[in-house]
Amino acid sequence: MVETNGVVRIAYGSSLVSEYHFRNVSRPFLYPLLGPDGVHMTRRWPQEEVGGEEKDHPHHHALWWSHGVANGSDFWSEVAGAGTTVHQSFTEHRIAGHGENQKAVVGSRNRWVTKAGIVVAEDERRMVFHAPKADLRQVDFEITVHPMGGPLVLGDTKEGTFAIRLAETMRLKRADKSQGGTIVNSRGQKDGDTWGKRAEWCDYSGPVSGSEGMATYGVTIFDHPTNPRHPTWWHVRDYGLFAANPFGVHDFEKKSPGTGNLTVPLGQSLTFRYRVLLHRGDSKSVPLEALFRSYAAEKDLK
Repeated sequence: MVETNGVVRIAYGSSLVSEYHFRNVSRPFLYPLLGPDGVHMTRRWPQEEVGGEEKDHPHHHALWWSHGVANGSDFWSEVAGAGTTVHQSFTEHRIAGHGENQKAVVGSRNRWVTKAGIVVAEDERRMVFHAPKADLRQVDFEITVHPMGGPLVLGDTKEGTFAIRLAETMRLKRADKSQGGTIVNSRGQKDGDTWGKRAEWCDYSGPVSGSEGMATYGVTIFDHPTNPRHPTWWHVRDYGLFAANPFGVHDFEKKSPGTGNLTVPLGQSLTFRYRVLLHRGDSKSVPLEALFRSYAAEKDLK
């Protein structure tokens, strides 16, 4: 791993996996996110200008964690008045293990700062990058949130939370009407029926351009059973947004506003864990249920 100009570069040998952007940004994020064979699994805009990509939702920065209402402030969008997640320091920055078990580990501390300059929370996040097989790449993400100055209320909104903006060619609904992607969750629901539903995991697969032309690749997110409100709801859209959101009950289930609020008292904390799998093929190409059970049995992020 190499840190340069506010970016940590993560690679397996000479093969880039991702870069962690943490300076002069609205919130830390991973971009690019490269899957097996080095294919781009996320939209390149707004980080890069390439042809054929929609330029909606400029706050969708590849892979990130943020939420639309935290003590009344918006940390999800980048509109005027939105808060920012500000990097403070690194807690880890290392390579662990050897050979096939080698992993890259990045840990950091961050502050959630409102437009008015009020710090409402701090978080500690840890990411572990691993390639367990040639056709599979894995990112483990853990975040622990600590209220600052008083209780932290994570508000009831669909705008959140652990999110990926997928490659344009993978999206379920494509502007040019060509064949796009497929969404499936652990409960057997598919495509548009997955939005706002609870499930242990969700997979979004579709065509991606690689060195040998277009081929099918997929991204799966596992929601760890220790997470609050497991199994989570999924804010997964036909235009390529793919997010786990345990707070947006009002939007997802048409219940009273505020039903999904979650309050973290001062002096306590809240931890979320997710595993992201980047795989060749569609959801049937990978034993997702078995891999989820293995992940669910893990007690600590190693």
